[in-house]
Amino acid sequence: MSKPIVSIVGRPNVGKSTLFNKLAGRRVSIVEDTPGVTRDRIYAESEWVGKKFTIIDTGGIEPENNDIILTQMRRQAQIAIEMSDVIVFMVDGKQGLTDTDNEVAVMLRRSKKPIVLVVNKIDKNVEENNIYEFYNLGIGDPVSISSSQGLGIGDMLDEVVERFKTSEEDEEEEEYIKVAFVGKPNVGKSSLTNRILGEERVIVSDIPGTTRDAIDSFLETEFGKLILIDTAGLRRKSRIKEEIERYSAVRTMAAIERCDVCTLILDATEPISEQDERIIGYAHENNKAILVIVNKWDLIEKDDKTMDNFKKNLEIKFSFMAYAPFLFISAKTGQRVHKVLSEIKKCYDNYNKRIATGVLNDVISNAVLMKEPPVVAFKRLKIFYVTQTDVKPPTFIFFVNNPELLHFSYRRYLENKLRQSFDFEGTGIKLIFKERKN
Repeated sequence: MSKPIVSIVGRPNVGKSTLFNKLAGRRVSIVEDTPGVTRDRIYAESEWVGKKFTIIDTGGIEPENNDIILTQMRRQAQIAIEMSDVIVFMVDGKQGLTDTDNEVAVMLRRSKKPIVLVVNKIDKNVEENNIYEFYNLGIGDPVSISSSQGLGIGDMLDEVVERFKTSEEDEEEEEYIKVAFVGKPNVGKSSLTNRILGEERVIVSDIPGTTRDAIDSFLETEFGKLILIDTAGLRRKSRIKEEIERYSAVRTMAAIERCDVCTLILDATEPISEQDERIIGYAHENNKAILVIVNKWDLIEKDDKTMDNFKKNLEIKFSFMAYAPFLFISAKTGQRVHKVLSEIKKCYDNYNKRIATGVLNDVISNAVLMKEPPVVAFKRLKIFYVTQTDVKPPTFIFFVNNPELLHFSYRRYLENKLRQSFDFEGTGIKLIFKERKN
């Protein structure tokens, strides 16, 4: 049986993200004093008394607000509530009971889900009396905590796990293909995610920078089980003025490090920028599987040479990663979107490819016979043996007489030979040269 899902909900700025980070054991949600910072729901894994569960941090609910972002935040929170096994309803013990708290409580009672009422910001014993007015919400006994200081969280978690349905032991976590959608703001990352998922799991609006966190969506397909990570658009550092955007940039880099397949989304109507090269260059440096998607292709006036010319430009701009495939789509109309997952699977399969040692050494021996290593400092590199030690990315160790004799051009030659022989399209590969003693 799958792990229980626990959603943390409440009006904006009551401390939901701070609690979420405590439970996740690391900084996952953006924490800032600005109301409405957490716009989408964020997933993480947690555990208490041997019971594992998934926690979801949601945007604050403002039932009567008609602002476009706050309205969609409310819809996202509602989706989180519907998919939850237990709801943690958080209120502010310092500010006291508000009309918005009452309205949220009505919404939660309609869900008929188990609810744990949590009164946050009870930082001192003398503030314990602040919790009693929250009995008026009619949800049950409130639990007092201080998420910033970590007080009372154990008692709260006891209440949460007590409400889990009794079930058999959790199934072992299955392998997921982790896919990060990265790119500049407003290129269509969230629209593509929604088109693939077939539902609005990520807020979409015409306002650049709407997605500030990296968001996970779980998906089962004919190509396997995937986690789609929709990320905040990356800007140049000089243009990141708000602390919130600084967190988002760090989050996107972390998403690239975490993913298996990094998918760069480009806007077909805009020229390729240095920032695009910088974003995908980071994935290239980390030897990730890479797919480049050109979105908004429906907006381009075309003739029979348009796509070829665009590809040539891409090949020049991204010459440092000639192995990456290109795909031209429209997330809005659905043009070629059906090919996205199959291309991702091809990249992942090559990212996870393993080569038999005997075949590998035959290929490298032939490569050396065709072209010997250049002489460096009156000495020549000798390659004794090659073995693949890892996947994700495919990692090859070359045992040589002296790694310092390796010229960068010969390293590139060996990498090209491996790619030509074994089809590593769509993935970085890693070559390590070690001295073989004795």
